[in-house]
Amino acid sequence: MKTMNFQRILCIGLMAVLGVFSSCEDEPFPLYDRDSEVVVYNWAATADSLQDKTYSTFLSADAKYFVQNNTGNTNFNYWWNAHALDALVDAYLRTDDAVYVQRMKSLLSGIKDKNNGGLPNEFYDDMEWLALSSLRAYDATKDPAFLEATTLLWQDIKTGLNANQGGGIAWKKTQLDYKNTPANAPAIILASRLYQLQKKQEDLDLAKTLYTWLKSTLVDPATGIVWDGINRTGNGEIDKSWIFTYNQGVFIGAGQELHKATGEQSYLTDAVRTANTVINSTELSPGGILRSENQGDGGLFKGILVRYMANLIEQPNVPQAEKAKYINFLKYNGETLYSTGIRRPSLMISPDWRNMPGESTDFSTQLSGVMLMEALARLDELNLLD
Repeated sequence: MKTMNFQRILCIGLMAVLGVFSSCEDEPFPLYDRDSEVVVYNWAATADSLQDKTYSTFLSADAKYFVQNNTGNTNFNYWWNAHALDALVDAYLRTDDAVYVQRMKSLLSGIKDKNNGGLPNEFYDDMEWLALSSLRAYDATKDPAFLEATTLLWQDIKTGLNANQGGGIAWKKTQLDYKNTPANAPAIILASRLYQLQKKQEDLDLAKTLYTWLKSTLVDPATGIVWDGINRTGNGEIDKSWIFTYNQGVFIGAGQELHKATGEQSYLTDAVRTANTVINSTELSPGGILRSENQGDGGLFKGILVRYMANLIEQPNVPQAEKAKYINFLKYNGETLYSTGIRRPSLMISPDWRNMPGESTDFSTQLSGVMLMEALARLDELNLLD
């Protein structure tokens, strides 16, 4: 242990000399107590390191948004940047460091600038992601600009509600007869949270209506698994072969937020059922590790599931035995990613948390790893990982 302490002191000294801000806790291999040979994971330090490296690696040259990857593609992805705002909120809530508030403000402004000077866009789910992250930013900072953004987006999002396929919000403005989970479950979360903040009955009523439609249309009654959408190709069929981690995550989030808004246990029961299905699924989490859904948009899917499963652990009415399962699941995923899925010293993250990343890492993929480490740091701070 004296050797390890010396190494840490040496590392800290080198950081001071070289101006390196990554954490010394995040070594190339897990840290071991030499007496017990137990891995020592410092989730907060790892989250700090990943936040710093992600910001410096992916920030655009004009500092307005985060680019597509670390190998030269500077494309702007609206919904990825919406989740980047969520990750910055995570860091601010954990550290209380004002630098994250400035980054949050700059990013919201940059998204607007890159989106032709406005926040609304073609895709209803894109706008929901940004409305959700802006609302969290408002809750964290009380800066009215974030609530104004959420309110503006919410008004636009509600224009997607129509009777096609029996109800629900459309996926995009030029395809109003295609309905999917990504455009409806986040809307339920958003409406439920707005109701809790502002007590507008119409928001709660809409959340409940959307939930009824979603559960009856895109949730397997036998298993609780959540399908992606209906009528994507115009044939009225449900995409039952499209089973993605993030659809499970947002349905879990929808159930827990409606439970918080109404006190009705049935919503939380639905969330627990789907969460249990995820952790036991050989398709979604083979061997207990969330599967790779490749890069591109799929790179973000796991992080979204992690966010809402971690939130579920914090709900007081979830049975302790269920919480313990979700905690062990997230810890196992975090330990696996930490040990085998992060390349050092670049701190780039793999879409497959069991293996090292390749040369190019998409920002979406990086975000999922950041979200996992932030979730574990949050749970650790609440003493829920012991």
